[in-house]
Amino acid sequence: MILRLAIEARRAAASKLKLVGSAGAGRWLSTAVDGSGSLEGKIALITGGASGLGKATAHEFIQEGASVVLADINSQLGLQTAEELGPHAHFIHCDVAVEDSVAGAVDAAVARHGRLDVMFNSAGVAGSLSGTSEMASLDLGQFDSVMRVNVRGTLAGIKHATRVMAPACSGSILCMGSISGLMGGLGSYPYSASKLAIAGVVRTAAAELARHGVRVNCISPHAIATPMVVRQFAEMLGGADEATVASIVAGLGQLKGATCEAVDVARAAVYLASDDAKYVSGHNLVVDGGFTTYKYMDLPFPTPQE
Repeated sequence: MILRLAIEARRAAASKLKLVGSAGAGRWLSTAVDGSGSLEGKIALITGGASGLGKATAHEFIQEGASVVLADINSQLGLQTAEELGPHAHFIHCDVAVEDSVAGAVDAAVARHGRLDVMFNSAGVAGSLSGTSEMASLDLGQFDSVMRVNVRGTLAGIKHATRVMAPACSGSILCMGSISGLMGGLGSYPYSASKLAIAGVVRTAAAELARHGVRVNCISPHAIATPMVVRQFAEMLGGADEATVASIVAGLGQLKGATCEAVDVARAAVYLASDDAKYVSGHNLVVDGGFTTYKYMDLPFPTPQE
């Protein structure tokens, strides 16, 4: 099976796209909290916060007045990111595939700040395309590995955030989905299944936690040239370099004049985490420029007769 993204990638026009975490990131990661942000005074925990969409979201949260705890399996990168983000960021090691590690990250955030207002379950893996793109040869071991991180890790995040938010009758829990969970052919079996499952978990959790004053929402973005996506596309295209992959991903969108960037997802997260979304729960906010809303039929229209 040829994945739809691979087909689209080969047809896409090349354009430039700055990667999250690329050279010069320290300049745009400057923070200027002025006391008027939409997340002023809020405490947020972001899993997968060392890079990619988690890092971009941490930056936007801090810009809007939040203090952020970055939880990530990569300690070296996590500490570096926390230093880049400044005094409103703190790093803690966390492996979301291990429930005790997630529980410990939540407890550490509460111990440091006294409460938890926002939990963003952003950590995830794409897995290898080898053995996961064709049903007849599907590697169930790889399937289990992706589900363990993406679904079980998200469930653990929701569970332990609920443990501290429900007694306070307040809180916002966000989960990272993907358009791969909305349409077939955009990702591998494990990745697509995991992202579809996350959207279902969000709706189920939102239904239960409403009576505790806790909101639960999902964000499903279009492909963005994060480090994880760059690695996956490089594998898909036979070892293409980072710049080539970034250009291809930039050309995959449908919305004329715009490119989906990490900051777009981060700002969606800011909205859902803020009091501006105080009555929004159980929602899957799709950030894809309309990509999943339609499919061309390519009808064979008749040729005008001379």
